[in-house]
Amino acid sequence: MNKTDMIEHIAKQADISKAAAGRALDAFLAGVRGTLKKGGAVTLVGFGTFAVSKRAARAGRNPRTGEAIKIKAAKLPKFRPGKALKDALN
Repeated sequence: MNKTDMIEHIAKQADISKAAAGRALDAFLAGVRGTLKKGGAVTLVGFGTFAVSKRAARAGRNPRTGEAIKIKAAKLPKFRPGKALKDALN
């Protein structure tokens, strides 16, 4: 499912226009993005938690040349599914 499919699904389920569904989805994504940028977490009970994970700097290799390189530390988005979501899939 891509973003367009999700907008259509939201519009149909909520009985609203596709434009309104698109604005709602964009607002949700902006809220999650903003919270993660600030280092917070977004928890949707029964669905899961979006959080920020930190990856330490490490040594790696350039696959083309075999040369050792330094990979910088990074912040990564992480999603942990909730129990209800796990149960729905199993």
